[in-house]
Amino acid sequence: MQRTTLRPRASAVALTAVLAAAVAGCTSEQPDSGAGSGSGDGITVQTAQFSWTAAGLTTGILGEIAADNPDLGVASLATTQLDPAAAWAGAQRGDIDLLTEVALPNQQELADSAADRVEIVSETYGDASQGWFVPAYALEPGGPLEGLTSVTQLDEYADQLGNKFYDADPGYITTEQNAKRLEGYGIGLEHVVSSEAAELAQLANSYSREEPIVLYLYHPHAVFAQYDMVQLEEPTPYSDGCLTTGDGACAMPSYSANIAASDELREQAPAFVDLLTDFRISVEEMEEMQKRVDVDGEDVAAVARDWVDANADQIDEWIG
Repeated sequence: MQRTTLRPRASAVALTAVLAAAVAGCTSEQPDSGAGSGSGDGITVQTAQFSWTAAGLTTGILGEIAADNPDLGVASLATTQLDPAAAWAGAQRGDIDLLTEVALPNQQELADSAADRVEIVSETYGDASQGWFVPAYALEPGGPLEGLTSVTQLDEYADQLGNKFYDADPGYITTEQNAKRLEGYGIGLEHVVSSEAAELAQLANSYSREEPIVLYLYHPHAVFAQYDMVQLEEPTPYSDGCLTTGDGACAMPSYSANIAASDELREQAPAFVDLLTDFRISVEEMEEMQKRVDVDGEDVAAVARDWVDANADQIDEWIG
């Protein structure tokens, strides 16, 4: 099979320019580490990669599998880092053919917007919890947050918390949800939004000083290998529509990480999409890999390669 790019489309530079217009701060297109230089037979798949580590690991693993198995028909994954809204806009236009770590139901509305071109083909892992967390030391007897158990009590501890609630990137769906939750619960804490890196830096600083802090976190995440964190209780379970058309006074849903592929990718590399439908990584495996990358400083490509080597038999079954 001659190596081609999936769908006649603009050059990598032009693609990046189009996507950059949709979101400020996205990086230029680059080959995924797992696909190497992209040499060999097969197509090059335009892939959206979200900024969190699990997305890079998943994409890296799929790139390694594709490189090891040329019969899948994919020579490389060309990745562009995007936030979810820009990624799904690219998919809707036909510029993006593969998205990994699609969080549902968080991104369901965005996925629906591209449903005529792109399909959710598998669930990588499910039942991943998310919510508002505080350090365990702050809740101990005599601690600054002693007695705090529920999100609804946060205003009572506003002074101890510096009147701040820390969140991640403004482009995350969860950031919009958290803004609605703060309003829905009538919580007056300032919603501090910048980036996940800044959020985690603030946590590291607070933790080193054993100061109180409340922030949004989610599983799987390397942060739980570093710090002893406690998730605050929610008085109202999540229900459909609560965080969109509802008042926002409800829990955040447990979510699943999914893979989405375009109809054209299925047409041009059906064996690769068949692999995607079976592809699974557990939450526990992902957090272990995230720790290696985010805490131990190992390279994403090396960690992805190790996972592929350790799961060779399972991968062979998936390819079957």
